[in-house]
Amino acid sequence: MPSGFTTRSARETRNAGAALAPLLRAGDVIALSGDLGAGKTQLVQGIARGLGVESAVTSPTFNLLMVHRGGLPLYHFDLYRLEHVEELDDIGFYETLESDGVSVIEWGDRFSHALPAAHLLVVIHRRTDDVRDFELVPHGERAGQLASAWVDAVETQGHR
Repeated sequence: MPSGFTTRSARETRNAGAALAPLLRAGDVIALSGDLGAGKTQLVQGIARGLGVESAVTSPTFNLLMVHRGGLPLYHFDLYRLEHVEELDDIGFYETLESDGVSVIEWGDRFSHALPAAHLLVVIHRRTDDVRDFELVPHGERAGQLASAWVDAVETQGHR
């Protein structure tokens, strides 16, 4: 059952990501969906900050995968430029998802059939220049628990 929250600025979007970080554990997969400019990278920047990543986090569009070291490794994928599912093998996609860190996948909906059965889909709807609605669609029990805890954490921060 989808749930979610709303942010009203880029700062709130990054703070929502930071609220998710302490809830994550190795092997978690977060797939992000939303139009260009929806705030996917801002959300990842917040997750990275919450994980203690000190390196700059930008969209990995031209690299397809950026690895950031923090409390947990953050594997930041961007599948926008991929055209065929077979290209996922070329970037070590499946091995990375099963590794020692958290995988966050921008444009994860492009190859939804390649995602593991257990993942959290985050659909970002851009209402205005500043306002974003985050729809959380869990796949699997762990993702459901994660979605529920994340909504609680965001609401505690006052991002309703």
